[in-house]
This record gives sequence, C-alpha cells and structure tokens, in this order.
Amino acid sequence: MATSTGQPRTLPSTALEFFDESVRRNASAIFTKYFETEMTYGEMDVRSTALAARLRSRGVAAGDRVGIYLQNTPAWCAIALAVWKLGAIVVPVNPMYKVPEVMKIVDDAGLVALFGHPELLDDEMATALQDHGVSSLVSCDPWAPGAEVLGLGFEPFHPQVADIENLADLWAPGDEEFERSPIDGESIAALIYTSGTTGPPKGSMSSHGALSFNTATYRDWMNLDGDDVVLCVAPLFHITGLVGGFLIAALLGSPLVLTYRFDPEMILDVIESTQASFTIASITAFTALMHSPGAAQSDLSSLRTIYSGGAPIMPSTLEGFHSTFGHYIHNIYGLTETNSPTHAVPLGAAAPVDPDTGAISVGQCIFETSMRVIDDTGQELPIGAVGEISVRGPQLFSGYWNKPQETAGVMIDGWFSTGDIGYVDEAGWCYVIDRKKDQINVSGYKVWPREVEDVLTSHPAVLEAAVVGVPDEYRGESVKAFVSLRSGQVIDEASLIEFCKASMAAYKYPRSIEIVSEIPKTATGKILRRALRS
Repeated sequence: MATSTGQPRTLPSTALEFFDESVRRNASAIFTKYFETEMTYGEMDVRSTALAARLRSRGVAAGDRVGIYLQNTPAWCAIALAVWKLGAIVVPVNPMYKVPEVMKIVDDAGLVALFGHPELLDDEMATALQDHGVSSLVSCDPWAPGAEVLGLGFEPFHPQVADIENLADLWAPGDEEFERSPIDGESIAALIYTSGTTGPPKGSMSSHGALSFNTATYRDWMNLDGDDVVLCVAPLFHITGLVGGFLIAALLGSPLVLTYRFDPEMILDVIESTQASFTIASITAFTALMHSPGAAQSDLSSLRTIYSGGAPIMPSTLEGFHSTFGHYIHNIYGLTETNSPTHAVPLGAAAPVDPDTGAISVGQCIFETSMRVIDDTGQELPIGAVGEISVRGPQLFSGYWNKPQETAGVMIDGWFSTGDIGYVDEAGWCYVIDRKKDQINVSGYKVWPREVEDVLTSHPAVLEAAVVGVPDEYRGESVKAFVSLRSGQVIDEASLIEFCKASMAAYKYPRSIEIVSEIPKTATGKILRRALRS
C-alpha cells in the first residue's frame, strides 16, 4: 500500500465559500476572460445571485437537479454558482451528446431545468425535453462571442418548449431579496455522469467537501496562487475542467480563461494574449498544440505549470512537447468518482517510465490519499505486483445516484475499486498499465463498447457487432468495430460509420469498421475481444 501523509492547507468546506472569499478579497478582480469580454468576481456574484432568485421564483428548490448543456463560457460558471446558492445540484451534460444520450441523463437525474446553447435546442431536442418532463425552464446562453469567432450560426428559440427564456434576462440584477439555502461539505454539489456497460449511465455524486478538497490539492500540490492565470482547456462538463479550471480559479481569486471549445491555433494565441500560467488537459490537446501550424512561432513562456490526465502519455510525446515549447508535462491520475486526482507527479519532478511496458508513471498519492493493489479476490498484493488499483481518501464520491448496488460493487470498506490495472513501486510511484474493463479511452473521454455495439446492431443490415479500442497516436485510442451482416445484406464501411455518427457523440463513433463473416466468441457466447484486438 502507498500512502501520502501530507495534507492541503486550510480549505473551505464548499465551493461557494472560497468563491465568496475571493469576492470579499477583491470583488473588482477579473474572474472570467472570454475572448473580448471580461467579468469581475463581484459581477459574477451579483449575476449568479439574481439568477438563483429567478430560478427559485420558477420553482427550483434545494436538492433539485439542474442540467448545464453548454460549452465553456462564463454562463456555465454563473449557472453553477446560482444552483449552489439554491442548495440545488449541478448536472453537467456533454454538449456533444445527441438526443438519446441527453434523455438518459434527463430521466435518471430527474432534471427540473436545462440550460443549453441555442444551436443545441433544435426541434428534436426541444420536443424530447418536453416529452420527458423538462418544461419548467430551458434557458439559452446568449453570451457566446466565441461561437461567432468559430463560425457557428444560431437558430432562433424553439416554441415547442413551454417556458424558454434568455439567460441575459434571468441573470440581470433586480431588486428582489435572496436568502441562500444552507449547504455543507456533505451536500451533493454535482452529478457527473459516467458511461455504464449496460443500461443507463451512472450519476457520480460529488459532494461539496470532496470537490473542495481536490481543489485545494491543485492549489498546494502545484504551488498555485492568486498571481496565476488559469486556462481552462478541459471541458467544464468534465471533472477535470470543473475542478482544475473553474474551481481552482475561484479558490485562488485568479482569472479563468475560457474559449468556448478547443481549437489549437486559437489556444496558442490565447496563451500569449492572456499570459496563461497554468493549464491541465488531455494529452490529445497538447499533441494538437504541438502539431499546430503556428507552434514554432508561438511563445508559451508564460506557462509555468502544465498537467495532463485522462489518457496515457507516450514518452515520445513528452519529449516532442518539450522540444517544441520548452515545457515538461506532468502526469496526473484520477476518475470522475475521485473528483479528479488521486495521484499526480510532484511539480518539478519527472515521472519514471516502466521499463517493461513503457508506461509513464501517473504519479504518487496526493494528500491524505492511499492506494493499494488487489487481486480478483480483493486481497492486497505486495509492492511491484500487478493487479487492480484501489484508492481511499477524502476526495471520493458519495456513490452513484439512486444506484446502491452499483455503489456497493465498487466501494468496499471505504476503498474505491478503479477498474484500472497497475502496480506501485518501492518509491510510491503508481503505474497504470491496462484496464480491467473493456472501456475505451478516446482523448480522455470514456467509451464503452456495448454502447457503440447497440447502435450498430440497430442497423437493419447488421447481425452482430463487437467493438474494441485500438492504439491511436493522436487520440491515445480510437474505436474500431467488427460487424457481421444479416443474410443477403450488403453495406459498406462508410455507410455504417455515417449511421453511427448520427446517433452518438463524435468521440464515440467508430473510426474504422471491419466486416467479418463471424464474431469470435467463447463457448458461453461471450465476445473474444482479445482475439479481435490481436
């Protein structure tokens, strides 16, 4: 077992507390930088309070779940703060999700409201939301100059939704009085959905205390302070963007730089123009920056601290990034259920490389966190032995929303079973070398084979489908599918890929499909994924 004995400095118990402290400390300090617009901490406080009051007047109450179906804009932060001032729960929704994926979350979380960009609220989405009971409020983010910069056109509001309103009207300061609903460290702050192998996705319950702990870990482990400028490359709907972007900036009282969504050329320009000093993103994003046409001419000297998590890093990528920009990328490891990190490479240290597999260490246990490696029976294995990584610490989730059996399956005596295979060495360095599950990791996004297989087998020409992850130099892994066809049916790879693209997020659909006569299986009918991978 490996354990960290250190602890972060004094930390507040909720995200609202450290945002409030930053407002008290300097309300005129810039909180969000978004293209040509800026908002101070004081302005964000006033607007989020006004929004909270309007939401309460429309029936949103403590404990209710409110969806945020937006790209990285200041509105995301304002809505989250307003929801927490109400004592309600934020439910981030990936803006790449299509209607069926969104409705799974709507139904499971029991959303009472959803905030979305106009281009996401088309006729199909609006009708589905109303059919699924989200008719009390659907509000659009009007503050999106980034969308215009990226050439996105906005459709008009859709009348199918009963009470659609503009966020600009809802967050305009008014004369109404507002009293916050009480919350503490054990209160649930967010439901962050993870994909399940079967059935609906699982909502990981993030408490205010767990989010606060790991936000303070970012501050102290990475030696960040109020002079830093935080560039939020990771999406805010992801645990990394939430903690390593929005919340760490709020804790520090620092500027949070938002760019709608990731575009490598734009990010290079933004780093220079804002003098960003800290960022965390998947290795795919850093690879894109390294291979961007403007890389050689870019000055990234302001970046003092860079971390990457969510996908494996190859040593050649670290070397290439250092050669191009002069910066070392520190590894970090965590899951949605651990509210970002359980392990990280100490600032200024270089992660060792496993000589047998070539895997770069994901780091050492962060503050007050322990890890052990267990076998299939749950018994702890000795140092150096390979098995499933299990972790324990204050940052762990509070369980899966309304899924006690699934929670019990991964939480055993206070330890969370990650499903990742690895080992820890004598010096406490952790190595992740495989996955116990069949999960595919595409640019830090998690894809389950069953979800893609279900879409493929819904096509009338497809008899069976099997999906695996294959190495991808850019994405870490990409999705590959094998399909067998029904008797007499003929279809090509391109048509099947287009079929998948229409039903799922861009990172999920297979990049290649191989049509085979038969899917290999075991004697009991289980798909032999190992045979397909080889």
